[in-house]
Amino acid sequence: MSLVSVLLVLIVVGVILWLVNTYIPMDRKIKNILNVVVVIVVVLWLLRAFGVLDSLNSIRI
Repeated sequence: MSLVSVLLVLIVVGVILWLVNTYIPMDRKIKNILNVVVVIVVVLWLLRAFGVLDSLNSIRI
């Protein structure tokens, strides 16, 4: 995956999250939960995109 496509996805996700936070009326607690979930999903996606998460699958405990 190229760096340009990663940046494009991050920008699109950020704009969508900003639009949801700005224009959809929700309780502040729900917005905070939504923001945390989106950040966790994006971090996991980035780790998988750069191959960090794939290398952790080979570790046995």
